[in-house]
Amino acid sequence: MDSLWLAVTNLGRDEVFLVVLALYTLLVSPRGGRDLGVAFALSYLVNTALKYGLNLPRPFTADPTLASEAARATAGGPGLPSGHSQMSATLWLGIAAQLRRPAFTAFAAVLVALVIASRLVLHVHFPSDVLVGLGLGLGFAWLGAHGTFANWNAARWGLPALLLGLTALLPIETPREYSAGLGLLAGYWAARPDFTPPRDWAGRLSVAALGLALIFAVYLGLGAVLGGLGHSPLLRALRYAGVVLIALHGVPLLLRRWLPVRLDAQRQTEQRATGQQAEG
Repeated sequence: MDSLWLAVTNLGRDEVFLVVLALYTLLVSPRGGRDLGVAFALSYLVNTALKYGLNLPRPFTADPTLASEAARATAGGPGLPSGHSQMSATLWLGIAAQLRRPAFTAFAAVLVALVIASRLVLHVHFPSDVLVGLGLGLGFAWLGAHGTFANWNAARWGLPALLLGLTALLPIETPREYSAGLGLLAGYWAARPDFTPPRDWAGRLSVAALGLALIFAVYLGLGAVLGGLGHSPLLRALRYAGVVLIALHGVPLLLRRWLPVRLDAQRQTEQRATGQQAEG
């Protein structure tokens, strides 16, 4: 049973969240995925700030025998709020709120409930940790479904530059979650996906396979290159921002066969080009 719950709790890993968010953006809703990505990054940062700000213990802090070594390995940082609970709720319930399909909403609710249960069964969180995490996740899921960040063009590049500049000021010993969250927020804020998702299953499978291969190649490649330069918060933030931009702009550019430019975006580009020619 411990192995089963470990498998369930691993659905709350950062890598799983990033894969699901990338696939949702590429295959289902480019604009919705981008807005949910902004909300997800904000949720990640709030969770990190509360964890390290409150610095509350986990159930096994006083008695390590309460949780297995494998379970403790899934528990990074202090206890409250539960990151697995909060981020699972933010992502899956945020997608459900955007899609508004009863079957998917039920699936998302069951999945989030299982992840939350796994944290309690494995004795890596107190009930209060997961309840607070769930409450925060619900709030950010609502933000991801109702926020219209894609319309905020004035600070498209200014805010990401400010966020990355902030990471340059963080001490080297700062927990990695801060720079990762700031990098994600910078990347999703700057992104403006302008493609149409594939409509047939052959296209969806092609985009999923090739897109994920490219995203992971960039993720691992940047990790190797930037890791060799040191583990500064700025380099880590650049890695996460770069992966987001590759996922939302690089993959669609390389896979135009299945991810054609959205018609309204194409018209806007043509109108700008026509206006520039007229001014010339």
